[in-house]
Amino acid sequence: MIVSVHVADVGVRSVRSVLRTCPQPAGTPGLRWAQTALTGLIAAGPPRLRPGRATLLAAWEDDAALDRFLADDPLARRLAGGWRVRLQPLRISGAWPALPVEIGPGAAPDEEDGPVAVLTLGQLRLRRALPFLRANSRTAGRAAADPSLLASVAVARPPRFVGTFSLWRSTSAMRRYAYGAALPEHKEAVREHRANPFHHEAAFLRFRPYGAQGTLDGHTPETLESLGGGTH
Repeated sequence: MIVSVHVADVGVRSVRSVLRTCPQPAGTPGLRWAQTALTGLIAAGPPRLRPGRATLLAAWEDDAALDRFLADDPLARRLAGGWRVRLQPLRISGAWPALPVEIGPGAAPDEEDGPVAVLTLGQLRLRRALPFLRANSRTAGRAAADPSLLASVAVARPPRFVGTFSLWRSTSAMRRYAYGAALPEHKEAVREHRANPFHHEAAFLRFRPYGAQGTLDGHTPETLESLGGGTH
């Protein structure tokens, strides 16, 4: 199984239509799970949505299934002017029943210190929304200021679905942000979530990025070309 993340500026009038046209496994060969969502900035302070920008998160049986979607599906054509990346699962913490993540023998060793992508997914407990937003603001501010963060996007589909996608220069840099003693905000948010969960369901997934195409905010994120990879 592979995962793809697609981010595109489709226009304010078209965002609602994109949200309504989320592909379904029953009608999309090789698709296992998908979620369309609004996007925002990962930054300190209250959430800031990006009007006119949409994202698609999707899991596929293999690259061939994603290639068919990109070639044939109207939603793929609407998102084609943005940026997308392909991801190989390495590790999952928590659970997301709708997303059948498989960490198979073909996965790259998690200890390799190459580029790494992180996807967080949550079904928000509405009574915990304000504590979640406060904790998220602290951790997002630290992440946005980290020079090893190459690309990031917050995603949401109100009222409950929330998530983030981040791409890091190296696994060691991501771990310093997440677990380092000098940056305690992320660990504090994790402890708060464990003590009184923000979400009904939550998953934290780590990936090896191996293919990227397009532009984000007018430039190509420093991903595979500069880090020794290539596009698919």
